[in-house]
Amino acid sequence: MNIHEYQAAEILQQYGIPINAGIVCDSADAAADAAQKIGGKVVIKAQVHSGGRGKAGGVKLAEGPDDARKVASEILGIDISGHIVNMVLVAPAVDIQREVYLGAVIDRDGRGVTVMASAEGGVDIEEVARDTPEKIHTETAHPHLGLRDYQCRRLAFKLGLEGKQVGGFAKIAKAVFKAFTEKDAGLCEINPLIINGDGEWQAIDSKITIDDNALYRQKAAEELRDLREENEIEVQARAHGISFVKLDGNIGCMVNGAGLSMATMDAVKFQGGEPANFLDVGGGASADQVTLALNLVLAEPDVKAVLINIFGGITRCDVVAQGLLEAMGKIDVKVPFVIRLIGTNQAEGQKLLADAGITVVERMDEAAKQVVAAAEGAA
Repeated sequence: MNIHEYQAAEILQQYGIPINAGIVCDSADAAADAAQKIGGKVVIKAQVHSGGRGKAGGVKLAEGPDDARKVASEILGIDISGHIVNMVLVAPAVDIQREVYLGAVIDRDGRGVTVMASAEGGVDIEEVARDTPEKIHTETAHPHLGLRDYQCRRLAFKLGLEGKQVGGFAKIAKAVFKAFTEKDAGLCEINPLIINGDGEWQAIDSKITIDDNALYRQKAAEELRDLREENEIEVQARAHGISFVKLDGNIGCMVNGAGLSMATMDAVKFQGGEPANFLDVGGGASADQVTLALNLVLAEPDVKAVLINIFGGITRCDVVAQGLLEAMGKIDVKVPFVIRLIGTNQAEGQKLLADAGITVVERMDEAAKQVVAAAEGAA
């Protein structure tokens, strides 16, 4: 789950990290009032769940209240990577003496939590990782002891920090790690983390993503969710217990089981196709859930063909087949389907579909091949 920059900053502040606190506004007049309260030059930043805000014109300076009103009116309502700006953060402009990157992520290769730092703060860390990976320094926390003081100092030295800057950085690095673990985050980063004109460390831009699977124990985090920033179909799927993630392809996928869903997408890509979504209808999906899942897949206008891949373990193939027939009877289906249905009550399920004139494919590679061909023919 993504949250806004200002929300991430408020979380980091709870862990003792100095932030550049501002005022969240949803109108140009409110931005002008906020600039009046702050006084002096301010920065106005779009609050959307997307990177690249500065490059998209979503981060600008304003000299005072009137200028803040003008700048906010220019930012509010613009589209940044598919996200409409509904709010802006008005914060004091800061004298930046030095900036670095600091973040914590799940490191599957290292089998732990890795804290990353780079002297290339204020720029897209993905670009640094791609073009100059040697500029990113890492320390993987001990699985039981956590991030140790010496690791934080070692990162500071690699950044070229000296004197009291080392201690200040180390304190913030440990706080970032603590926030990451206690909030069940998938990512916790500050970019940039700066030394301001007073020689003090300050977090200027913060980002935190929280593991959806941990929301049952992160009750406060659930309240930070902004549904306006999320895909409407994903929201609807989550409300009905269906795992759905929108992708950029044109082949809709409806599968039961996360592992089989991943394997299905791999099979589609291996045949030269591009999945339009990840959809795990669940291991014990009912006919109603199958109907809903099919509606979700077909709600995407880019879908040119649909691959339904069901392994009947807990889910019975005849129940799935019945759900599919009910769904197809309710929906104006305009794209071709390829169905793979094997497992418990396989023969019964296949007969139901065969009686309705629908052919079932038994091999997954053949199903993927057919659906890619169908999508290309419908394009």
